[in-house]
Amino acid sequence: MERETMEFDVVIVGAGPAGLAAAIRLKQLANERGEDWSICVLEKGAEVGAHTLSGAVFDARALAELIPDYRERGAPIGTPVTEDRFLFLTEQRAFKTPNFLLPVCFQNHGNTIVRAGFLVKWLGEQAEALGVEIFPGFAAAEMLFDDNDRVIGVVTGDMGVQKDGTPGPNYQPGIAIMARYTLFAEGCRGHLGKQLEAHYRLRDGKDPQKYGIGIKELWRIPKEQHQAGLVMHTAGWPLDPHTYGGSFCYHLEEDLVAIGFVVGLDYQNPYLSPFEEFQRFKTHPAIRPMLEGGERLAYGARALTAGGIQSLPKLVFPGGALIGDDAGFLNASRIKGLHTAIKSGMLAAEATADALAAGRAHDELTAYPTAFETSWMKEELYRARNFKPLMHKGLYLGSLLFGIDQMVFRGKAPWTLHHAQADHEALKPANTFHPIAYPKPDGKITFDRLSSVFLSNTNHDEDQPCHLQLREPEKAIAVNFNVYASPETRYCPAGVYEIVETDGQPRLQINAQNCVHCKTCDIKDPTQNINWVTPQGGEGPIYQGM
Repeated sequence: MERETMEFDVVIVGAGPAGLAAAIRLKQLANERGEDWSICVLEKGAEVGAHTLSGAVFDARALAELIPDYRERGAPIGTPVTEDRFLFLTEQRAFKTPNFLLPVCFQNHGNTIVRAGFLVKWLGEQAEALGVEIFPGFAAAEMLFDDNDRVIGVVTGDMGVQKDGTPGPNYQPGIAIMARYTLFAEGCRGHLGKQLEAHYRLRDGKDPQKYGIGIKELWRIPKEQHQAGLVMHTAGWPLDPHTYGGSFCYHLEEDLVAIGFVVGLDYQNPYLSPFEEFQRFKTHPAIRPMLEGGERLAYGARALTAGGIQSLPKLVFPGGALIGDDAGFLNASRIKGLHTAIKSGMLAAEATADALAAGRAHDELTAYPTAFETSWMKEELYRARNFKPLMHKGLYLGSLLFGIDQMVFRGKAPWTLHHAQADHEALKPANTFHPIAYPKPDGKITFDRLSSVFLSNTNHDEDQPCHLQLREPEKAIAVNFNVYASPETRYCPAGVYEIVETDGQPRLQINAQNCVHCKTCDIKDPTQNINWVTPQGGEGPIYQGM
């Protein structure tokens, strides 16, 4: 069957904050200039916001630039922050850091606590009101290149392909979406973004990107245990001092609490399970009393970029650009990326608008990285650039040195520290560690993975090719099992990977239907043998305001 073809001036892959901000800004500029540029946004989730997961404490600076009257328009910006609280945890005790010792990046006065999925859904409504065409349930599966090696669009995934790769009775070929420019806003470790980085060698001369996995739950707790506007972060237990990570706990409206845990994916111990560390964290004497008697409403997980400005790839290539977390604009020291995603989308849109107005197509949008260099976003990320390298030195020494970096040098020390290795290279053989004995879940405060995945509303058609591909299947046992004790069975927060026995021999079973699209396996696999590709459009989690 021949593919249907559609043509637009600009195609944006991903209806997250970056992609929607780019679409809105493009339409604003088109209206200002009397142009009628056609803008299309492709979203692999079943609806806009379905795959959005973030903490999230929100800095509205970029949104105010994009839509100055966002409050009057009813933007769901949530609960104003009333208190910052930062705790260092030991197994039984919690030590509060005085606020005057907190670097500015940990202070949230003037910010709000949002449910990011609701904010993204609202941005989608603003984009559609301007005439942007948004196609949810359509995953961009591959790129289109012309004879001059320029990106000229994308192809959406085929639908109705059976598990053996043959077309089923409901088969529909993907659509070729052609554009003068294509902006990629897929989020962290984007399926096409990583291919673009390799194809155009966008990372040559750059530090490797660093990642974390963020696991989040949404709770409704008893009213007397709720403090609207409280923003709490912790470091320390249950992680050892040499493993980067920590928690967040944000008190929203209506007795809701967003609680989560972030673990840096540069950890060494293959027995470590970020999911189990999160469950264990909730049993701490400073945390359990807040949750007791409450109800867990939702669950999700997502990888996040943490490398900082020294890990940004080249942002542009012939025919398009990387924006948002597809490039890696999250500010890890602030644990914030919504505002930088929105700003990056705006900067790319402005460069794209100038190119369209000049009648250009498929060239490099060099005005975008030039604008970034003179933006407040560059200044903010520059001040935070040493955070992750310093924290690599350990919790206590790293915290002390980062405090000096921020409070003495104001983030402008005359040196930039670099990342020496990619996260998957940090994992050590299992025989250098002892297994970690995690307690069984109690079903009240702590839970297992499968009941958690159920709350993510994840769904995949089982009669389709597995979207978690092994480049060399034999490595699953020969290397991962024999050398690293199958770390994928622990770092996956959704129970996708399982070792089973067949005729007395171990075999890796992939339960792809459980996948919440966090991308951790694509990042942390020690031999980079696992390749995450897009499943059929509309599949995966359906987060409700996560």
